[in-house]
Amino acid sequence: MEEHRVRISDIAEELGLSTATVSNVLHGKTKKISDETVRRVSALLEERQYIPSMAGILLAQNSSKIIGIAVNDHEKYESHTLEDVFIASSINQLSTEIEKNGQFMMVKKTTDIEEIIRFASMWNMEGLVLIGYCEQDYMYLRDHMRIPFVVYDGFCERTDRICNIIIDNFDGGFQAGTYLKHQGHKRALCVSDNNICMDKERFDGFQAGFGDNAELMLIPMHMLKRKNFYLQNFDKLCSVSAIFAVSDYYAIDLIHFLNEQNLKVPEDISVIGFDDTPMCQMMSPQLTSIRQDVSMRAQIAIQKLRELKEKKETETTIMLPVTLIERGSVRRLDK
Repeated sequence: MEEHRVRISDIAEELGLSTATVSNVLHGKTKKISDETVRRVSALLEERQYIPSMAGILLAQNSSKIIGIAVNDHEKYESHTLEDVFIASSINQLSTEIEKNGQFMMVKKTTDIEEIIRFASMWNMEGLVLIGYCEQDYMYLRDHMRIPFVVYDGFCERTDRICNIIIDNFDGGFQAGTYLKHQGHKRALCVSDNNICMDKERFDGFQAGFGDNAELMLIPMHMLKRKNFYLQNFDKLCSVSAIFAVSDYYAIDLIHFLNEQNLKVPEDISVIGFDDTPMCQMMSPQLTSIRQDVSMRAQIAIQKLRELKEKKETETTIMLPVTLIERGSVRRLDK
């Protein structure tokens, strides 16, 4: 089918015009072209059912009005990246803000940084929002891309020519630890699949709020391995009265495991999550969690992309507050 496709050069040859003239008509650049030539080119384009290359049109325009969203297709999502509640909620809010701004959104999940560069250049994007990558990735993209981008959910200490929108991870952990301590809990675990970057900040805050009897339990990323790990460390889980998970995903997954073992939340073990995704209120009991304002984060991300594109002076790091939302997954113990 491709070999029979009508090309700009075919239209130009048939009309005795240059390919540049036909291309300018196609892209709406007709100020220096006569009305008659515009009419002839337009008529033949329609007659020959010319199908333009969308990428070519966007590259020819000064503004594509496209904002790209690149999500790290990390192994921990087990091929369900865009189904993750936090990712889906973030993309939903970004879509709302992008549409308010009269722009369009394109989403790509990938672990390949080079793919992000091709993705952005192919569609002549105005900016990118990057979710879940590492600092070395951001530095590489900064040095190999001309378009502005914001770091939306990742760890990046060096922010020259990058806008990093973060949340107060330490304070979120601190609020969780302080709350459990005030509820009378004496021993607690923090479950995470790593002890670096954001998760480390959350555990450090949790330990600062709860005290020395807060311990980190490193768990496998993959669901089946994680379940086997919990079974192997079941006595340790039962030795504490409360568990703080560094994400709602791990908190909900843990609650399901505890229920399978005939342990009740919060009667036997209290659980707190992080992010306050919509799933928290669909649980029984509803999950206590650390809320981050995904709507505000999306609003700021699109605003900062606009400022970066217009080369305005803007903050390179913006920290948003978080708030503990009390629900039924934590019970008060007698002190």
